[in-house]
Amino acid sequence: MDVDSLRLMDAVARTGSFTAAAALLNYTQSAVSRRIASLEQRAGGPLFERLPRGVRLTPAGEALHVHARAVLNRLAMAEEELAGIHGGYRGRLRVGAFATANVALVPRALRAFGQRFPEVALTPVEGPSGGLLRRMREGALDIAVISDYPSGLPYDEEVETVELVEDELLIVLAPDHPLAGKERLDLRELREETWIEAPPPGQTTMLDAVCALAGFAPRAKLRIAEWTGKFGFVAAGLGVTLVPAIAARAVPAGLVLRSLGDLAPRRTVYAALPRTTPPTALPAARTLVRFLSEAAGQ
Repeated sequence: MDVDSLRLMDAVARTGSFTAAAALLNYTQSAVSRRIASLEQRAGGPLFERLPRGVRLTPAGEALHVHARAVLNRLAMAEEELAGIHGGYRGRLRVGAFATANVALVPRALRAFGQRFPEVALTPVEGPSGGLLRRMREGALDIAVISDYPSGLPYDEEVETVELVEDELLIVLAPDHPLAGKERLDLRELREETWIEAPPPGQTTMLDAVCALAGFAPRAKLRIAEWTGKFGFVAAGLGVTLVPAIAARAVPAGLVLRSLGDLAPRRTVYAALPRTTPPTALPAARTLVRFLSEAAGQ
């Protein structure tokens, strides 16, 4: 299965059409049909289901497409790495980060890095830590900022991690909350509160763990994932939520932020790089780790 055929398959899968893929890659529609048919013959069966309007991947096509994307991404990484070796800091750097890291930490680091290396095109990608690790294994990211919140970070032998900062989680209250006037709270004072969060199903979270240390279990939870929604529910007096200190500036004016002191949950934020032998992380990615560390200390 040659690279050109895999690239053509990827184009058809992304566009959902032989005609659109032909236009994208400057082929004729008949040439695309012939090459896909040849690829299907080598693959042992149909890769696309032909529909009245366009095409879609068969189960076999979906399986091969995953591998095709990994191959194409690895080749793109090789091209970028060679560009960095032969031409200095040039090319593209694909930077993944979870949502709250994009409030201040990552933008500060990318701004400083961009000023120092203006010929590196920075491509930000947002997603949960688990999804970013998966994309890194597939070769779709050069570096990622990840964390062990809300339920830990599994060991991944294909990924190298560098600790950036330990981040305290603060409690967010409505301004008329009975505890809003206190400068610091004890977690046990919140044993009757409704907590607004969206933990992975069936997993114990940091909130569960620290509440257990305080001698109680969270009374109830509202499953709201987006931060804007969490803050809206808090403002309406429907519960309380936790927000990382590195994202405190994203909390709307009017809501109250308080520390939970010794019982405050704390997460660790890491930079993640591909781990291979020999190492293949782009030089620019390793340099960005330094900028991220400096931004984390601000």
